[in-house]
Amino acid sequence: MVHAVRGAGDIAMQNWRQDAPPNAKIWEKSKGHPVCDVDIAVDEALKKSLGALLPDAGWLSEETADNLGRVTQKTLWIVDPIDGTRDYIRGRRGWCVSAALIHDGTVMMGILYAPAMGDIWMARRGHGAWRNGRRLYGSNRQEFVGARVPAHELPKIDQDLTLVPQPNSIALRMAMVADDEADLVATLRWGNEWDIAAAHLIAAEAGCKVTTALGDEIIYNKPDPLDFGLITSARDIHQSAIQRLNERAKALL
Repeated sequence: MVHAVRGAGDIAMQNWRQDAPPNAKIWEKSKGHPVCDVDIAVDEALKKSLGALLPDAGWLSEETADNLGRVTQKTLWIVDPIDGTRDYIRGRRGWCVSAALIHDGTVMMGILYAPAMGDIWMARRGHGAWRNGRRLYGSNRQEFVGARVPAHELPKIDQDLTLVPQPNSIALRMAMVADDEADLVATLRWGNEWDIAAAHLIAAEAGCKVTTALGDEIIYNKPDPLDFGLITSARDIHQSAIQRLNERAKALL
């Protein structure tokens, strides 16, 4: 699995250029959602290499038309060929290849590979999480006020939190919590399973808590692979994060 993800990431890296658009064709799948032909090439490489490892596994990817037959399969791959495409096409480093192995709705293995950063994160259920071979121990913050949040800006109501730099990739933001570079990542929008599956396990195996914005557990390989919002945080501030976001989340549903 590691070899497959590294190989796919190397394809993306060959076309990426620092502080400049990639050597690729770029278009919008829908308004505000850019994609490039490198996304497609990486997706095809992952499907071939991961499919060879487990030929009977299902497949769910941002760049592949969904086949609902996957929901009848206990085991499947969930991938995002380039998570953080905006950073990729702007020549920034905040993007990664994300791949997760799911069994019975639970993430069993997860890998994030960020070749522009020179980093690889991996986790196996029950065996911990690692970054470049170093064991990860996530944030153990106990007070919600002052929690470090990777974001460009904070709403007025959240000015008691602390801004830290934000990569475009939501998976990399979750990995920041797993490596004690941040204490909280939260969103209030519908998100796809492929955005978070690998990072979910990495954060959880590092000792962090991951739920929807309403505090519900996230189950994978749903017919409609969406969940509303995300909270990834140090365990001791997770309930406070849910309470802080609760009214805003319910108002959006």
